[in-house]
Amino acid sequence: MLRADALEAIYPDIAEHVVVTIMGAVAAELYTLGHRHNFFYLEHAMGLASSMGLGIALALPERKVVVVDGDGSLLMNLGTLSTMARYKPGNLLHVVFDNESLLSVGGFPTATATGADLAGVARACGVPRVVEADTPDALAVSVRGALASDTLTTIVSKVEAVGPKSFHMDLPLLENRFQFKRALEQMRAG
Repeated sequence: MLRADALEAIYPDIAEHVVVTIMGAVAAELYTLGHRHNFFYLEHAMGLASSMGLGIALALPERKVVVVDGDGSLLMNLGTLSTMARYKPGNLLHVVFDNESLLSVGGFPTATATGADLAGVARACGVPRVVEADTPDALAVSVRGALASDTLTTIVSKVEAVGPKSFHMDLPLLENRFQFKRALEQMRAG
């Protein structure tokens, strides 16, 4: 499955929620589907999208928070799975695209290329609901189910190591920070 197709399949379901994602291919492909002020593209902090999403989910328990992550990013902060499982925010959905490589920084293989099982690690850490979805339709159904539930969910989807034609985003990242902050303030107020 191509990550771009997977993102297109889930975009309608996540667009109204708080979305935190890593930079690189995931951000560029999400951005091309349509930027929203409630989307945050985490710059220069590989591995921390899940931690940021956890903090937002705990601070805004009445809002659904979707973290769109990659295998390389998650592997850099693997302890986040046990921390998420400790607090179990039912409003947090963690989607991990596993392309078995650090595609955005040269395509070097990650540990999942040699057998590391991120869904298995999530289960072992105590994440209450872990799903593997390897087609766009299965991913969309899984995302809808997770968003309808009040259960912390991690969805791991294997995708091809294919990036976008361009990583360019016509959005200054500082402006993204301000837009996102204002969107969260509006969500908290209303």
